[in-house]
Amino acid sequence: MARDAFQKLVHIVEKLRGPQGCPWDKEQTHESMKPYLLEETYEVIESIQKQDPEKLKEELGDLLLQIIFHARLAEEKGEFTLKDVIDHISEKLIRRHPHVFGTAHIKTSEEQKKHWEKLKKEEGKTSVLEGVPKTAPALFRAFRVQQKASVVGFDWGSKEPVWEKIKEEMQELEKAIASNDIEKIQEEFGDLLFALVNFARFIKVHPEEALHLAIEKFIDRFQKVEAVFREKGKRMEESTLEEMDLVWNAIKQGKK
Repeated sequence: MARDAFQKLVHIVEKLRGPQGCPWDKEQTHESMKPYLLEETYEVIESIQKQDPEKLKEELGDLLLQIIFHARLAEEKGEFTLKDVIDHISEKLIRRHPHVFGTAHIKTSEEQKKHWEKLKKEEGKTSVLEGVPKTAPALFRAFRVQQKASVVGFDWGSKEPVWEKIKEEMQELEKAIASNDIEKIQEEFGDLLFALVNFARFIKVHPEEALHLAIEKFIDRFQKVEAVFREKGKRMEESTLEEMDLVWNAIKQGKK
């Protein structure tokens, strides 16, 4: 049963942190474990993107270990227990789904989003934008901030004015570049990115996913260019940009 398997993993972590446990595990703290938590999260995402169930199973296990490990660290300090973590999320899910566990009537996901934000405010949150981590990747953070603002009606009515906003930000960036003011260039470039993220939201594209796909496409093509030059017995750094562009364009057109 899942409960028995879960308890087994909890006991393993307790033993690793115990007096006769692993020296490395016993040295770890919340701070030292942050990179591993982030890495495991990204590996879960990657396995989802690759649609690899076996890899997803493995990576979800690694991520679960991180959660149990951090809860164990907190319990050792007397801060909270793993049970507290589970109880808290269970109570929150029940509280925020009164249409499932209570008598409220919600018919659509859009109604649920608005109700969710309303409940958050009732729980003491002063802004609808609370809850978006400052440490999140910037594109993701921009997307979520815009999503949350739209829930209360602070949004464009259609994608057309958003596209016009992009053009406006492009002009402002051009002026900043002409002024050679680095701080202003950075500001305007950020405004342009923010507007592009907003447009992505309107055309149902997640900017983080779109950029990820673009990066993967570039890596794939670049590595094929490298392979072509290896076959020729020539180093890329000894080639001209024109030579590299010829190979790149051939690969792009599917000729290589």
